[in-house]
Amino acid sequence: MKHFLYIFFFSFLFLQAVSQHKEESGVNLPKFYKNKLHFGFALAYNKTDFRIHTVKNSAMPDTIIGDVKYGMKTIYTKSDPGFALGIISDFRLHEYLRLRFTPNISFASRNLEYTLQNANRDSTKIFKKSVESTFIILPLEIKLQSKRLDNFGAYVIGGGGYTLDLVSKKKGQAVGGANELDDAVQLKRDDFFYSGGAGVDFYLQYFKLGLEVKLLQGTKNLIQPLNNIFTKSIDKVNSKMVIFSVTFEG
Repeated sequence: MKHFLYIFFFSFLFLQAVSQHKEESGVNLPKFYKNKLHFGFALAYNKTDFRIHTVKNSAMPDTIIGDVKYGMKTIYTKSDPGFALGIISDFRLHEYLRLRFTPNISFASRNLEYTLQNANRDSTKIFKKSVESTFIILPLEIKLQSKRLDNFGAYVIGGGGYTLDLVSKKKGQAVGGANELDDAVQLKRDDFFYSGGAGVDFYLQYFKLGLEVKLLQGTKNLIQPLNNIFTKSIDKVNSKMVIFSVTFEG
């Protein structure tokens, strides 16, 4: 979040500086959306996370660590900040309706924390696993924009797409001291998602700058069935991603 605030702050300062130097007549890029097709690029900050559905308590597996039997108690997930780079293709369907194809490469990291507890509830073991991903994301979305107010406009956007995780087959590194945990969780490579978000556009002298926030929700169960306590404790895993983007279009 801190990285996005930096981007937003410097973008705001940039816009203020530009607005102070624009001509009084004032409307920048008056024919921007007259062309059927235009292009651009995007820089983005993302937070990628899991939505985890565990198995029922009665079905929770257990394992032996040393000479003690431990059962799964809790599973938590935490996301680290990531970033993305993408290109924009924008096709005009109507005066206020656009079709957008915005392929990008996104770098993300998530952490799974497993807490195991013995039967007497006087001993716990915590195991952490980092899941790093490099996504190729292929969104196809509809953008519904407002009427321009001088050099400002707002919009909503929604659609769906496909993701491919280029490093999902790599083994994660578990921390906790048991060798069998080195490959605790393995995820499927591809997913389909639906998306929705909103943003604002600022029409500058030579290009259009946009600020956008968007949610991507995966639809497939990503868990790979492996024979260990960590995989058998999870019934279903879905991916979700929040993206804060700064776009530049000309």
